[in-house]
Amino acid sequence: MEQKIDIAIIGECLIELAANGTFSDTSTFNKYFGGDTVTTAVTIARMGGAVSYITKVGNDGFSDFILSSLKKENIDTSLIKQNDEQNGMYIVSKTPEKKEFLYYKRKTAASKLSIEDIPEDCIKKLKLIYSTGVVQSLSASARELVRESFKIARANDVFTAYDSNYTSCFMNSIDTKEYFQDIAEYTDIVFMSLKKETYELYNMDSMDKIMKYFWDKGIKIVVVKSHIDNGYYTGYKGEISFTEFYNTSKAVDTTASGDVFNGGFLYALTNGRPPADAAKFAAVVSGLQTQNYGAIQAIPYMDAVMENMVS
Repeated sequence: MEQKIDIAIIGECLIELAANGTFSDTSTFNKYFGGDTVTTAVTIARMGGAVSYITKVGNDGFSDFILSSLKKENIDTSLIKQNDEQNGMYIVSKTPEKKEFLYYKRKTAASKLSIEDIPEDCIKKLKLIYSTGVVQSLSASARELVRESFKIARANDVFTAYDSNYTSCFMNSIDTKEYFQDIAEYTDIVFMSLKKETYELYNMDSMDKIMKYFWDKGIKIVVVKSHIDNGYYTGYKGEISFTEFYNTSKAVDTTASGDVFNGGFLYALTNGRPPADAAKFAAVVSGLQTQNYGAIQAIPYMDAVMENMVS
């Protein structure tokens, strides 16, 4: 991490195979890269942010593709290590009739992440470090890495941001709540989904109760994504603001839009915007991404975002 980096993201880069039709009918898959934290990192980079990605990639024939793809996005890869495990993979198909999704994530390269994978001195130089519950679910050592990185960051006045990103595909609710408890005391910013997380994990749908719950745990900024109200609630210093989803009438694919929002928000926040304004900026970034197909392919660049910003 020789260049000046503002944000570091701990995660797993997955291989994406995208079908042009249903799994049963297609004969061709297009190769991409993806994953929740990678999507957030690419978003930050496309906004012009200085971001480093921390992971491990496997020597299974895809490692060069992963590393070159990240470098093309101007993401720092200096802390990425390789091992002899396989890379995680998901296969996706979206047709007008249905969406199909398969994960292959057992014993992947990133499950070998550990506290040795980011030097303490690197953390001290950051503005912010980010990770998710998906990363913690990879292994005990990955879980420890997230906790200790957040602990070091907090001790050195480096902001920490976290999204449980709960998915019942390969996570259970009990473990996911424990993942958050691991890092709650070291966390400044939390992103939550009203339906998938605050209600399913904590049985809360009142925005006042949700905000108070996380504020009482010492979280400074709480962002709740609500598809019921079609927008984002941002809680900061006892105040709650609301930002509508951007231009939903043009949305064609909402895959990973939450991860894109997180990237836009973190970029805006680390570049001086207050939380409520960061949410407005991130809503445009995420909204533009939903207007095209492909989680990462559809992420906009800064010039398109600024053209669509409403004062």
